[in-house]
Amino acid sequence: MSTTDTTTPQTPEPEGPTPRPVRLIHNEATTEIPVHLLFRDEPEPRPVPLGPAVVGSRAGTGEQPRLRGTGEQPRFRRPLPARERPLAEVDPDLVERPARVLPGAAGVAAGACGAVGCVAASWWAGVLPPVVVEALRLPGYAGAGLGPAQWAAYAGAGALGLFGFGGLARGRTGRAWTLALFGRYRGTVRRTGLLWVNPLLLRRRVDVRLRHWRSEPMPAADGNGVALRVVALVVWRVRDTARATLGVEDHETYLRECVEAAIARIPVETPGSGRGSVEAAGEALTRRVARDAGAIGLEVFSVQPVRVEYAPEVAAAMNRRRIAALDAQHRATVLTSVVDSVEDTVTRLTMRGLVELDDYERKALVKDLTVAFCAGRGEQSP
Repeated sequence: MSTTDTTTPQTPEPEGPTPRPVRLIHNEATTEIPVHLLFRDEPEPRPVPLGPAVVGSRAGTGEQPRLRGTGEQPRFRRPLPARERPLAEVDPDLVERPARVLPGAAGVAAGACGAVGCVAASWWAGVLPPVVVEALRLPGYAGAGLGPAQWAAYAGAGALGLFGFGGLARGRTGRAWTLALFGRYRGTVRRTGLLWVNPLLLRRRVDVRLRHWRSEPMPAADGNGVALRVVALVVWRVRDTARATLGVEDHETYLRECVEAAIARIPVETPGSGRGSVEAAGEALTRRVARDAGAIGLEVFSVQPVRVEYAPEVAAAMNRRRIAALDAQHRATVLTSVVDSVEDTVTRLTMRGLVELDDYERKALVKDLTVAFCAGRGEQSP
């Protein structure tokens, strides 16, 4: 029997060293992927140790950043919202309330009674001069002398007179008093005219009129961080006299510091900006200062920057930059005007059939018109 050779022919192996697999993809944003890993026929692919790393996306391709070896997109934390600063708190029981006062007539009557009592005690003691006795038409009396009773009458009448006349006060429009007794707030007097106030109370005058304050140049910055000097005009008044006088040591100094802090935190537009941006900055400053100063009883109506200038250390450089920008804008405007004029002239000449121009003649005409218009603009400009 003959046997058939069924041996499978083997593929001849290439001679020489095995060539190194060529890199298929290799750049800054991805990892190396060898070709022999892409086309393996093994049932169980061998794991390739690749560490996870964020791959940056290419600009303009719409690709999202992914992790090497996982194919997952990294999770980015959203920025936390800025927490509002806590408001300054004053004693909640420290609220303005009207004080108890009497009309001035009551003080005048009490003082007059005290004076009459002193005269009567002197007549009773017999120490009243005869001239006064005759002027007052008092009956003649030898007098009992200065005894304990006479001294007590003197003391009572004198205290009544001093208490009556010493408590007289004049209330004026736009002014108020805060009253305190032994360090305790006893009320506020906003009435006008002649009043009687307890003379034992400590009075502190407060101006409650509408006031304005023009600040000195304060340091500030614009949206790009350029140093500025800002002068602000603040319109304000005292709404709660108790908190303004007793809540802080000096409410005017407190208001100045609030304005300075707001100007340092809120960007102010540079000189030459539009009116809308300046008004927006003023509104932001007004809201911030009114929020901070409202805790001590101050009512702020407006905080407007009336003068904004560059800081001395950057003024020269920023002025040169501003002049260069204005010059570039002027040149662009002139160039646009010249181009429009040349285009309009050439279009009219050709549309009306006055001239027939080929490409070369058209270019020459455009060049000559441009030079002529630019020269005319240069002569007109100062």
